[in-house]
Amino acid sequence: MVTQAEKAASFQALHAGEPFVIPNPWDAGSARVLAALGFKALASTSSGFAFTLGRLDGDVTLDEVVRHAATLDQATDLPVSVDLENGYGASPESAATAITRVAEAGAVGASIEDYDPGGTLYSRDHAVERVAAAAEAAHRLGFPFTLTARAENHLRGNPDLDDTIARLQAFAAAGADVLYAPGLRTTQEIRALCDAVSKPVNVLARPSLSMREIADAGATRISVGGSLTWTAVNALTAAATQIRDHGDFSALSKPPPLRDWFA
Repeated sequence: MVTQAEKAASFQALHAGEPFVIPNPWDAGSARVLAALGFKALASTSSGFAFTLGRLDGDVTLDEVVRHAATLDQATDLPVSVDLENGYGASPESAATAITRVAEAGAVGASIEDYDPGGTLYSRDHAVERVAAAAEAAHRLGFPFTLTARAENHLRGNPDLDDTIARLQAFAAAGADVLYAPGLRTTQEIRALCDAVSKPVNVLARPSLSMREIADAGATRISVGGSLTWTAVNALTAAATQIRDHGDFSALSKPPPLRDWFA
């Protein structure tokens, strides 16, 4: 049995080494498959998890996310970082509570973003207060919890790279361990961000960019968000549509080698 402290140390060490991919499982089965395929750490996906509940992204509760974090943690021996969206509340105290609760469930990392589900970006000062509170909560834990701070500009209709960089610099100063601006589209944007900050940067993978290109631009960690979930859902939809419309079962597959993956 790998202890939480050992997982935390392993996760921290990954960020000090070569660039790595952290895939995003949506349930225990996908987590075990990704572990069997040799990945070194896992991160949850808020949109993928919401899908498993038959809901849209942003429509889950902290209690549900805590239970999901425990499920992912117990599924494998890998470190797990949890997508905590905005921390399930606008206040700094909400962000701190969310960190504490997923840590109690077994997570060794988590992300907090600066977007409110009501449809607005938090002011920079308020966003910094929230990251500082989350960092303080993380630092009170008995192991090195890796806090990722997210600047959501590029996903929320405000692709202002200068503001994104300024926010992430402030988040780093407030205690974030990893910085993340989902929605960057080019290696030029990635490089500009990585050159402007001193903390490891997570980049959301894009089909148009290879891992080598993203890593060469300065990223330490590459995640895929909900994209693996949607890859699976799209395969389901394509096969089911062929069955519905044409009575065509040719897309149905044999079971994968689950006995090997789940051994």
